Amino acid sequence: MAFLMKSMLSNQVKNLGLGGGGEESKEESTPSDPAAAAGMTREEYEEYQKQMVEEKMERDAAFAQKKAERACLRVHLREKYRLPKSEMDENQIQMAGDDVGLPEDLQKMVAEDQVEEEDKDSILGQLQNIQNMDMDTIKEKAQATFTEMKQAAEQKCSVM
Repeated sequence: MAFLMKSMLSNQVKNLGLGGGGEESKEESTPSDPAAAAGMTREEYEEYQKQMVEEKMERDAAFAQKKAERACLRVHLREKYRLPKSEMDENQIQMAGDDVGLPEDLQKMVAEDQVEEEDKDSILGQLQNIQNMDMDTIKEKAQATFTEMKQAAEQKCSVM
């Protein structure tokens, strides 16, 4: 952090020159060594570079973990709604390596959804749904189901 402040301030002070001979000082002050250009010793520059690489690796690992968690959520939703699987999501989960699961807050939401679905799937839940529907809606659903079944039978059977 101190390095960044020092380099930013020194560059600003150099830019405050009052013209005349600015190009000459730039040519003379531009060293071929990147450590000297950054205003550090060689050891400081190497340590700085090593820190930058380590931080980048940590960021990349955290990003990969987040991507894997999102992929895990998508896989879970695809299983729940019986949608086709995605190779990309499975690859992201495998690349993360660790046991990737849903984050805790998403696990709670999934558990709540499952409880609600179990309530709807029970006989009492179905009875409540029937009470809320009018007879026209039930009749339309029954007719739609019947026509779908009839079409599927006609496609499979050559006699019909």
